[in-house]
Amino acid sequence: MQHQLAVYARRAEQTRLGGLGQARNSMDRAAYLLLNRLDQEGPMGVKALAAGMGIDSSTVTRQVAPLVESGLVKRTSHPEDGRAVVLQLSPRGEARLEEVRSSRRNLMQLITQEWTEEERGTFCKLLTRFNGAMLDLHPGGLGQPPKSDA
Repeated sequence: MQHQLAVYARRAEQTRLGGLGQARNSMDRAAYLLLNRLDQEGPMGVKALAAGMGIDSSTVTRQVAPLVESGLVKRTSHPEDGRAVVLQLSPRGEARLEEVRSSRRNLMQLITQEWTEEERGTFCKLLTRFNGAMLDLHPGGLGQPPKSDA
């Protein structure tokens, strides 16, 4: 199992599992996870985003900066406390995230085209369980997997 995980990690990094077509390799893992979290959970501050992803605030700040610069994320005032700033997925960010998700779904379909629906479901269930066990071992990891990519 350890060998297969090592092989998988290498292949995933080589291809970045970026999908197919123009979206291939177009979004790094950190950006994808941040955008996905904002899409799933809605606008939030840096501290909440960091806590949900199991990383420190300075890392989130550093990773979010290029997303703000490129217009995928926008900084807005907190609806209840105008002094606080929250991060929010912009319409451009929503469109870009959906493009990458779609591309990655197509890639997963291609990779598993010879699999039955039951095999895909079993693989997803076991991978979710595996990721959960890793999270239990190292609490504060990447949080829960995205609901829409199951």
